[in-house]
Amino acid sequence: MAIIMSGLWLYQQRSNDAGIADVGWSYGLAGAAIYYSIMETGNTSRQILLSLLVSIWGIRLGTYLLIDRVIKAKEEDGRYQNLRRHFGKNSGKSFFMFFQGQAFFVLIFSIPFFIATTNPSPGLAMWDFLAIAIWFISIIGECIADKQLANFRSKELSKSTVCKKGLWKYSRHPNYFFEWLHWWSYVALSVGTSLWWVALTGPIFMWYCLWKVTGIPYTEAQALKSRGDAYRSYQKTTSPFFPWFPKESTQ
Repeated sequence: MAIIMSGLWLYQQRSNDAGIADVGWSYGLAGAAIYYSIMETGNTSRQILLSLLVSIWGIRLGTYLLIDRVIKAKEEDGRYQNLRRHFGKNSGKSFFMFFQGQAFFVLIFSIPFFIATTNPSPGLAMWDFLAIAIWFISIIGECIADKQLANFRSKELSKSTVCKKGLWKYSRHPNYFFEWLHWWSYVALSVGTSLWWVALTGPIFMWYCLWKVTGIPYTEAQALKSRGDAYRSYQKTTSPFFPWFPKESTQ
């Protein structure tokens, strides 16, 4: 991953678009799951299942990000524009370290995959089918949320209003919620090994990143900047993360 991210860093040096780092992170996790499944000595059926689930998730997310933030994007994602301004003249060196940090995070987030591939429990049991159910619900939910937001953004009125259709009526960030939910499927796949609890690093780290780092804080700051009072009203009535029925507006 350090080598792959170095190559992607060279790409962003020429394109001035660091959004490719997110694509590399997604594809990298899919590759990590396949690698662990080949190298470890757990149950083969579960290893194949893990590789399949992670590959579909990683390739879908990576391809979506590639199209949305790199190919179709008219400018670099705002997060990276802010980083570029912050780095200033040292942006080349600083972005290299940032990309290597992404390589490290592939290692950290792939820990649940490693634990699942060492699970010696024979055959597929109740926990494995629960993992499949969680995975399907989360992936379908995230796809629906992404599609609903894309449809909203395609309309001219979206520049001054807030998406409140479908899942976005019940959560301000349903895509983030389903992304977080998806990581619990790998915890379920790890049940049966003495270190299953280590797989909790997946949903814990993802929750922290979404709530405190690059997810909700930045997204909401940008929304308040671009949509103003319309988004402030949305904040007062709609759950920030977990889907729930909206409150009545106090205005």
